[in-house]
Amino acid sequence: MRYAKGFTLVELLIAVAILSVIGVMALGGLNQVIDQKFITQERSDRWREVQLAMRIIYQDLSQIHPRSTREEFGETWQPALQADPRARYALELSRGGWTNPGGFARGSVLRVAYDWKKNTLVRLHWPVMDRTLSTLPIRTDLLGGVNNIELRFLDNAGEWHQNWPPITATIPESWVIRPRAVEFAIELEDFGNLWRLIEVGG
Repeated sequence: MRYAKGFTLVELLIAVAILSVIGVMALGGLNQVIDQKFITQERSDRWREVQLAMRIIYQDLSQIHPRSTREEFGETWQPALQADPRARYALELSRGGWTNPGGFARGSVLRVAYDWKKNTLVRLHWPVMDRTLSTLPIRTDLLGGVNNIELRFLDNAGEWHQNWPPITATIPESWVIRPRAVEFAIELEDFGNLWRLIEVGG
């Protein structure tokens, strides 16, 4: 009497169990690859965001213009560059090189301010240089995840200052005086400390 050859029930159960284990391991590896891809994409997008913000900051600070501006009430003048803890914004400056490809009736100098609120670096600019209380700024949330920002200014004598204009500057010199260079340092939650030394154009 001949018996048909085949797999026993136990052998089939063992094969199914082995196949299940391999499937779970393969699925876990696939999930890790997918997660890693998302993490890499997020970090890449974040790094592009940081690079764009630093490029905008570099362009603004490298093109500081000596044009002072009237404050909102029109009673006095604000310096071309102002970094003072008592001021409304952390940093405010007049920026040259404002291109005008449309040929609009405006100048080539732009008033820009930077502020740091709720871990977000904010950039503001005004459509006119000598603004009034009714002139609203255009706000851009430039970069999130910011823990701290520090600025230093190098004067023509080679000395560094935390505030600008220097306390030794007299009126009207303080309205138009510019630093030779600006050191911009930023501490990010994810990338740590970044800094740029920016030479101010002449």
